Amino acid sequence: MAAVKQKIRIGDLLVSNGVITDAQLRQALEKQKGTGLRLGRTLISLGYVGEDQFLEFLSTQLHIPFVDLRRYKFDTTLVHRLSETLARRYRAIVLSETKGELLVGMADPTDIYAFDAIERALQQPIQQAVVRESELLSTLDLVYRRTEDIASFAEELDEELTDSQFDLASLTPAADDSDAPVVKLLQSIFQDAVQVRASDIHIEPDESVLRIRQRIDGVLQEQVMKERRIAPALVLRLKLLSGLDISERRLPQDGRFSLKVKDRKLDIRLSTMPIEHGESVVMRILDQTDGVTHLDNVGMPDEVLHRFRRLIHMPHGLILVTGPTGSGKTTTLYGALQELNEVGKKIITVEDPVEYRLHRINQVQVNPKINLTFARVLRAAMRQDPDILLVGEIRDTETAEIALRAAMTGHLVLSTLHTNDAVSSAMRLVDMGTEGFLAATALRAVVAQRLVRRLCDNCYLDYQPNSQEMNWLIETLGEPRARALRLKRAAGCHRCNNTGYRGRIGVFELLILNEKMSDALRRSDSGEFVKEAKRSHGYVPLVMSALADAEAGVTSLDEVFRVAEQIDESGDFDVAAVEA
Repeated sequence: MAAVKQKIRIGDLLVSNGVITDAQLRQALEKQKGTGLRLGRTLISLGYVGEDQFLEFLSTQLHIPFVDLRRYKFDTTLVHRLSETLARRYRAIVLSETKGELLVGMADPTDIYAFDAIERALQQPIQQAVVRESELLSTLDLVYRRTEDIASFAEELDEELTDSQFDLASLTPAADDSDAPVVKLLQSIFQDAVQVRASDIHIEPDESVLRIRQRIDGVLQEQVMKERRIAPALVLRLKLLSGLDISERRLPQDGRFSLKVKDRKLDIRLSTMPIEHGESVVMRILDQTDGVTHLDNVGMPDEVLHRFRRLIHMPHGLILVTGPTGSGKTTTLYGALQELNEVGKKIITVEDPVEYRLHRINQVQVNPKINLTFARVLRAAMRQDPDILLVGEIRDTETAEIALRAAMTGHLVLSTLHTNDAVSSAMRLVDMGTEGFLAATALRAVVAQRLVRRLCDNCYLDYQPNSQEMNWLIETLGEPRARALRLKRAAGCHRCNNTGYRGRIGVFELLILNEKMSDALRRSDSGEFVKEAKRSHGYVPLVMSALADAEAGVTSLDEVFRVAEQIDESGDFDVAAVEA
């Protein structure tokens, strides 16, 4: 510790050990004056030294360990011994305790002022370890959850409310109400949602408790609070933010508002619904900070992406993207629009609702209350001289026929259907009542997709399939390939909130119609269409796409079976038997 407590000129040490040159040090010091960054971070950004090389050098020179936080098992009680404010200010985290001494990981162990401040705050002797700054910052987001703050602010708000009423004025947005308990509670709820990358927040009053649930990687996780009576206060505040009618509690309402959380600009889409014990609120979180996901990043395999790109650059025709709610259809379509969006093309979208706002694209949100339906907007859009049309969803025969006729008359039309797979989607158009010749002439391709959870790269384990699973793999892949599989399974750690999964990736099935399929569609011959589709060039079923990701160690066999269960495309596949 004495070595740490003295002032260390890390730049001179790097030069004397031949890691960098005198000239590189001078250039880094000059740049540091303008940026204010630490010298080590400046040297790394200039490319004069690698991050791991620099940290290993520090570890050797200071005689302290280097800790890889990705593989570290944290004790949350110890972590919270240091307040989040100090942890973020000094880029530090408490790792372990041995014989009354705390091991503290620091991004800059040469900062003696930080060392002294942390030791005073902990009131205990400390020993240092060096950690990667990027890993430290992401770890702090995970270990300092807002669940305690949420519970504390809920209790504070509960104390402000009487048994039968609450002060409406205190809940109305005002310029000086940032310290109001309802504001602090909502801020904590949104901050926690951003930290754990939640896509939705559910506020659900029950008979005696209030449940706040977050959908993370497609799965709901909940926090239960005994302060049941704060629910009306939360709902009222959210309605005011969304411009909804606060006096109406008997009917569902939809609204929208924006806010900024942790330097991220969020668009919140809100829906209320009357339930037995009050009003349920569901908020979809749309992160506008990074904009629309680029088509290269939606997860399509290279071959599928190459063929899909060719399709969306065709001058006319209908391209469908299918799958259930929450399967990533909008992300794929917006990625395609972003690529097609250029000065020379007029693009009009008809959506319910508009999720992301796109520059240069004319976006229309349907409103059935005033008879502004998909079909009505589509007719108007056809008179606006468009090159490309996006129809949020084909829900009825009228919309389907207008979209198909637009695709036949020189327009590229993109749309979605809620169907299980690509093969059934084409026949669904006919089942809806459209003429077979219309679908056969206009439909170019169908993309079916699902989202599967990615295995957390910090904690996955090797997995050996059981006998039932192996039998299915052998039947699906053939015995040599099935026996050679090296599969992984979810384990659980602090980085994935003990779920074993972190993030999601799309799996895709692309069906491009050929002449034989079009003939079958024209005759409304579903059996022939399915047969020709499954033997067509380049067609890979969704389950096989998911299995390829499992084979690559990206996802688990459990996620493959979940996709297979949703589709049920092979009649003899029994998920229950496999899981038994």
